[in-house]
Amino acid sequence: MAKYNEAEAAAINLVSSGTDITGDVKSSGDLRIDGTLNGNLNTKGKVVIGPTGRVNGEVICKNSEVSGTVEGKITVHQLLILKVSSKIFGDIVTSKLSIEPGAIFSGNCKMSDNDSNGGPGKGKESEKSSK
Repeated sequence: MAKYNEAEAAAINLVSSGTDITGDVKSSGDLRIDGTLNGNLNTKGKVVIGPTGRVNGEVICKNSEVSGTVEGKITVHQLLILKVSSKIFGDIVTSKLSIEPGAIFSGNCKMSDNDSNGGPGKGKESEKSSK
């Protein structure tokens, strides 16, 4: 029976370029944003913010790859990848962080080395700031 839940979590949702959403989004599957989200995003899957994507609000997810813009706190339980075209204006909380040269990040970063069930915020922490 657990297989049904896995299939449900594999669903990919898409907010395409030219689409603006106002309000909070909650999902158990993966999500790709190429449009604009004005609100908070909470998903158990992966979040991909494309080059034209923009999020104004808090993002909470398992993994994330950002090529667009995030204005607000981003909490990633495992791996956060900031691509060369990404712009993050807000705090980052994650277990693992990859930043390509050219990415823009303004805020605080809190990392932990525990990427299993607990996610960020547990275990040994280090704090970094880049402005």
